[in-house]
Formats: sequence, structure tokens, C-alpha cells
Amino acid sequence: MSVKFENKETNHGLLTFTIAQDVIKPELDRTFNRVKGSLNVPGFRKGHLPRAVFNQRFGEEALYQDTLNALLPAAYEAAVKEAGVEVVAQPEFDIVSMEKGQDWTISAAVVTKPEVKLGDYKNLEVSVDADKEVSEEEVDARIERERNNLAELVIKEEASVEGDTVVIDFVGSVDGVEFDGGKGENYALKLGSGSFIPGFEDQLVGAKSGDKVTVEVTFPEDYQATDLAGKAAKFETVVHEVKSEEVPALDDELAKDIDEEVETLAELKEKYSKEMAEMKAEAYQEAVEAAAIEKAVENAEIVDLPAEMVHEEVHRSINEFLGNMQRQGISPEMYFQITGTTQDDLHKQYEAEAESRTKTNLVIEAIAKAEGFEASDEEINKEIEDLAAAYNMEVEQVRSLLSTDMLKHDITVKKAVELITSTAAVK
Repeated sequence: MSVKFENKETNHGLLTFTIAQDVIKPELDRTFNRVKGSLNVPGFRKGHLPRAVFNQRFGEEALYQDTLNALLPAAYEAAVKEAGVEVVAQPEFDIVSMEKGQDWTISAAVVTKPEVKLGDYKNLEVSVDADKEVSEEEVDARIERERNNLAELVIKEEASVEGDTVVIDFVGSVDGVEFDGGKGENYALKLGSGSFIPGFEDQLVGAKSGDKVTVEVTFPEDYQATDLAGKAAKFETVVHEVKSEEVPALDDELAKDIDEEVETLAELKEKYSKEMAEMKAEAYQEAVEAAAIEKAVENAEIVDLPAEMVHEEVHRSINEFLGNMQRQGISPEMYFQITGTTQDDLHKQYEAEAESRTKTNLVIEAIAKAEGFEASDEEINKEIEDLAAAYNMEVEQVRSLLSTDMLKHDITVKKAVELITSTAAVK
């Protein structure tokens, strides 16, 4: 293989390479064997057309494009490796020559990895807005939330107050004419929830079971039903029941109802305190990591970040997001219909962060290279085992899905992140 690389402009170049005849000829044979089964030529049974007849009738050149498509990925990968360039975006191929009996020459316009001029990335001073300590008030607040989740609705005879739930029938009208969607029966409405149009719930505060209330409201100007927007309406409302939330007593029985692994309220508080301390410690460490990496990126200079890299990052993020949706049974078409958005909207959403993520990745990779970080066989095996455990997969299945180069890259990047974070000093 003959390979030549020419720099055309910063981070862009032309890679020219050849595909030898000793590689082309056997692939031409394979291509012919694939296509001859679909050819209908008078005088020959399908799939039994001789090669000489094919060449005479269609020309050997008719096989070239399919043959090139089969050979190009491996040939391009080998050319990139031989040229010693780091390509960071999809290339644009062009056929230079495909003469019969001659080596084929292909060119690829490529985007190369930009130069990263590192600044300080060790012993950085950072400030974080995160607290590692867990207060007694925070533990009590968590228990109170769980306690409220166990609250029961109990019918009361007294007048309703905000926070109560009223069970109502209602019929809405504008200028004395009922409108579609303005009627409900035995509807449970929590007062103060804001689930009805502004002013509706306020007028039911103080109502008792059996009361009839005429609720007068004005629909907002931006109301979704345009025929009602801005109009005054009356809702003839009957209150059937008033219910208040009754929360269980704050005692050992409550603790057992919240968590079957504990016997007392004191045990629940201790368990929550430990769990919250672990979560806060993790969040604190993540905040330090994010702040240190951000500062390391700020201290570095990237020479002409290629727009193609940012574009690739946007599409990688979109594909990852839509893939996750698909695994939850939501197709891209369904997602866009549900959210009322388009592919362009999603592109703009990810575009805002793509440049920052691309710069961060480049700087971390440059640090790993500057430090000479490598991944040992033991570290690669452990990474595979950890991934298998995390995703509940067989170790060999994970090994078959991930390339060694990808695993080495991830491990060295983790080492770089650990170096930046572990040497950072928090103000």
C-alpha cells in the first residue's frame, strides 16, 4: 500500500492511498459471486452466468463500486495507521483512479486532532458549592416527606382549608352556554395544588360537604383552548365531601412502615444519616472533579477546534439519547410527537454543550498522553469485569462488544481525571 498525507490547512489534510491488485482481484470474485444470482441473462440459469460472459456483456467495471465499498473501510483504516495521523471526524472520499488491472488510488479529506497546549492541571485550587455534612434537620425532613407519603385522606365535617381535598361535581358555562370539557363528576381536587385555572380552588376554601358554590373565573389569555381564552366563566359546583390528610404518628411503628429493615425511629434516623452522608460525599467529590477539570480546560489552549468535531459530538449525543428512548419503547417519531419538538430542536439543544464537552475530552486525553498513562492487561480485565457486573452481562459478552483500544482509552482517561482531581485543593 502506498500512503501519502498532505496538510491542507490547520487540522485538515488529504490522505491518498492505494489498494493493491492482489487485494482487489479476490474481492472482485466475491462481488461477482454475490451479484450473479440476481442476474437474468437469456441462455443461462440464474446464478450460473460465467464470469467471461458477464465481463463481455456488462464489463468488469460494473463490479468496481461494490468491490470498493467492501475494501474501503479496512484500506482506509490501514492508511490512517501508516500515515500516523489521528482522525477525528468522518472523511470525505474521492476516487483518484480505478484503472483495470492497476492498483486503485483513493483520496480522503480528513479532519485531524487539533493541537492541545496544556496549562496547569495539577495542584489546582478550586472552590465548590457542596456540603459533606448531614444535619439532623435534613434527616428529619426526609423522614417527614416519607411520613407525608403515608398520609391517608379522612372525611371531615368542618369547612375546607388549603391542603384539603374536595370531591366535587362541576358544570362550566360562558354567557350561560355550557362548553366542551367544562363538566366533571366526583372529581377529587386538592385545594392549593394549582391544577385548575387560577382562582377556582381559592373559591372552594371554606366550603363544607353538601355546599353548592358558584365559582367565577376568567380563563387566561394564553389558555390552550383558544375559544375560551380570556373569557369569563361560571362553574356551578357541588361539594360532596371534604377530606383532610391524616399523617401517622412519628414513632417506631412509622419507622417500620417506612423501612422494614429497621425496628425503631432511632434506627431509621441512623440509617438515613449514613445514606445521606454517602450521597453527599459522592456529590462533593463529583463537584470537586467537575471544578478541577473545568479549570484545567480553562488553562489549556486548543488550536482551532474543528467544527466537524463539535458536529460529531452533537450527533453522538443525539444517537445516544434516542437509543435510550428506543430501549424504553419510545421510537424517535413517538418522542418528537409527544414532546412537540423536531430533530432540529434536539440538535440545537445538544449543540449548546457539545463544544464544551469536545474541549474537555481533548484536554483530558492530552493530559493522559503527557503523563504517559497506559492500561495494563490486569486493568483492562478489571474494567471488563466491572462493566459486566454493572450491566448484568457475561464477561465474555462485554469483551466481544468492546475493542481493546477503546478500553485502553477509557482507562487512561480515568487516570487523568483522577490525577487532576486528587491533586486539587479545595478552598
